Amino acid sequence: MAHRHRHRDRSAPEPRVDPRGEPFLGTRFAAPARPLTFLRRARLADRLDQGLGTPLTLVDGPAGAGKTLLVADWAARLDRPVAWLTADPADRAPGLFWAYLLQALRVAGLRPAPGIGSPAHPSSVDRALLARLAADLSGRPEPAIVVVDEFERVPTADIAEQLEFVLHHASAGLRLILVTRSEPLLPLHRHRAAGSITEIRGAELAFTPEEAAALLAAHGLRLSADAAHTLVRRTRGWAAGLRLCALAARQSADPERCLKEFEAGHSVVADYLLAEVLRRQPAGTQDLLLRVSVVERFRPGLADALTGRSDAERILARLRRENAFVEPLGQTWYRLHPLFAEILRAHLRERHPGLETELHRRAARWLSRSGSLTETLAHGCAAGDWEFAARALVDDLAIGRLFTGQGPDDLGTPFARMTAGTDSPARQLVLAARELAGRDLGHGLPRLRHAEELLADDTADHVPDRLGCALLEALAARLTGSPGRAERAAGRARDLSRSVPAERLDRHPELLALLLAHVGSARLWAGHVAEARAALAEAVTRPGGAATALPRQDALGHLALIDWLAGRTAGAERKALAALREADRYGLPAPARSAVAGLVLAAVAVERDELDAAQALLDRVTADGHGTADPVAAAARALAGAHLLLARGDPGAAVAAVEDRGTAVVASPWAADHAALVASAARLAGGDPEAAAKALEPVARRLPACAVAAARARLAAGDTGTALGLLDTLPTPGPGGPALTVRAALVRAEAADRTGDIAAARRLVARALCDARRERLRRPFREAGPWLRPLLATAPAHDWLVAGGGTRDATGLRPAPVVEELSPRERDVLCRLAQLMSTEEIAADLYVSVNTVKTHLKGLYRKLSVGRRADAVRRARELRLL
Repeated sequence: MAHRHRHRDRSAPEPRVDPRGEPFLGTRFAAPARPLTFLRRARLADRLDQGLGTPLTLVDGPAGAGKTLLVADWAARLDRPVAWLTADPADRAPGLFWAYLLQALRVAGLRPAPGIGSPAHPSSVDRALLARLAADLSGRPEPAIVVVDEFERVPTADIAEQLEFVLHHASAGLRLILVTRSEPLLPLHRHRAAGSITEIRGAELAFTPEEAAALLAAHGLRLSADAAHTLVRRTRGWAAGLRLCALAARQSADPERCLKEFEAGHSVVADYLLAEVLRRQPAGTQDLLLRVSVVERFRPGLADALTGRSDAERILARLRRENAFVEPLGQTWYRLHPLFAEILRAHLRERHPGLETELHRRAARWLSRSGSLTETLAHGCAAGDWEFAARALVDDLAIGRLFTGQGPDDLGTPFARMTAGTDSPARQLVLAARELAGRDLGHGLPRLRHAEELLADDTADHVPDRLGCALLEALAARLTGSPGRAERAAGRARDLSRSVPAERLDRHPELLALLLAHVGSARLWAGHVAEARAALAEAVTRPGGAATALPRQDALGHLALIDWLAGRTAGAERKALAALREADRYGLPAPARSAVAGLVLAAVAVERDELDAAQALLDRVTADGHGTADPVAAAARALAGAHLLLARGDPGAAVAAVEDRGTAVVASPWAADHAALVASAARLAGGDPEAAAKALEPVARRLPACAVAAARARLAAGDTGTALGLLDTLPTPGPGGPALTVRAALVRAEAADRTGDIAAARRLVARALCDARRERLRRPFREAGPWLRPLLATAPAHDWLVAGGGTRDATGLRPAPVVEELSPRERDVLCRLAQLMSTEEIAADLYVSVNTVKTHLKGLYRKLSVGRRADAVRRARELRLL
């Protein structure tokens, strides 16, 4: 009986007017129609479905984020009635708000009982009415779903408190969905603590690149993955921005280019944001937004400095609550939506011509006091205040970052437009650093000398300026091959650093690391190998992460060169690969990478008779834009190229490659010695052993490699005694690494073969094979000549002498093929094995577990018929799998 009574009551006539006596506006109870190009996003619809399990769902995002269409589409697809109410500014009056909410329930067929009543006055609502409504809702068999769209239009504490009262007492009988641009005044913290709220915020509402591509496809636009990522990055996935861009692109002859290059300040997107966001704000807020658009991020204090007022903290807090495209970054920092910032900057230039420069100047000075050097320099340079920016850089001891900074920390980019201007030491130092960073000695050295002259005339103690001069002088000395100047510069730098507070030096670890790398390179050029190794090894161990990545990889490349020169090919390869990994880890661009590391790898490939690989490495060094103004790199390039030409049978070109071109002020002993080695090898290859020996006479006793080469030349000339005498002068236990000991053993073996001591020759060849196998050294055996073939025919296990792309070895043997194909992941693991990475490093690099890597290793070993890592790499190289 009670049930029938309730049903009869719910069929009573609906009220036709609101408390003011005006008709209810039917459009406020209708969800908006979805456009034909609407994209349904399942992940967000699922979140709304989940929201049916909580009393309150909050869909909170900026204007144009797609909130309303999302909820409207979801509601239309439910098999249950949904009461829809679009809020209006008039709803600030509680009586009107509740009258419209009750009418929304009736329109949706969710009629409240007649006894609940309706507000009698626009400005108030009876508490008893709300209690009756909550009780009515709580008694329903299934909850009533109510959507209030544009809830930010009724931001009153009274209505929020009343909604919370009904929501709480309706219990499970109400599912309230608030669609809003700003956070409502409801006690959200309580709902979050109780788990009674589902929230969909701006970050979730943003389109992904895949969703953006699908949306544009619905507009008839096909976009590449790259273009979709670019557009989403620029719009930050903002729904209205994507739709407006799509509409504009449809009118263009080249839609993809239009989407990539559209001018934000003069577009339908600008019109939308200016109308929907900027012009809705009070005049003071509009002024603040225009002014902060010149900075990437801002705090209230910075915003006050830009506006000349003191109300930024309050305004920014409100804008954040209202989702007015002001995004919090934490620790009181904010940023504007990037597209909104672009539009505001364009609007600023039109409304206040010339003000942008002054704002950059104000920002630079405020940021300099906050300790943000990168941003200080960016704004100082943007203002054209070069003297301020240069002085800030030098005083911070950050001049080394003009060489090491990459990506967002690249301090060289802001100074790209700086000209000579006034004569100040700081400005001249920055100009000199900019030129020397590009290896332009012709312009860099005069700038450096001018800075030194200005400092000499100044009685003030400019320690940062003098320290900057010492760093640049060390680099200039390295580039000109002047080790004495480099040492003096480093000494001055050490003396000056004692008067600098330790915490300031600690902020710039790149300063000492760069000095060590420059001095180490200069020492190597001078032939002071032990001293060079000490400085370079110290540079490698310097802390600092990305700040010292460039000098660390530079030093590793030079240490690799030292190992190669000493015949330690495996050590050279490890250090060169470590240098390249360091560059990859920190994203150093090609021109900043150590050219020497790539050249050493090419030279190692020649020693292994992998000539195509060596040529590819040399070509890559050239293609990557590695300069050869550095004399060590130039000499390494010449030597690696010459050895490859010798291996390819072009001795004339090899000699030409190492001819002195006078690129350095001081000649390098080691470069001269190795050029003599190339010349000797070329003469020997041409059948003139006397000329080969003569080429080495001045240097034969300076380097073990020269002594070995001279012994080979003398033996070829028939002078066995002199040849063995030269070898007897070599230090014990050996003259250097395997590349030298193997060649020395083969010269002795050939001498024994000539004297008829076949047993000794076989023993020496076996020793050479054993030493060479560990590092896959094939070139010494290729160079040895036909006498070796009979001895190799009886030597055990030397099929590894066949290079990946080479010819058959002396016995005509080739390695057996792989029986089973390697999987793509096994190939990934194999490549990292070749880089001498540990199991843990491979797992981290491939984003898999250590156990997964071990499983792949077992598969590798089985398919390659080996039992160890080194054998797997060797076998893979023989089979051209690497």
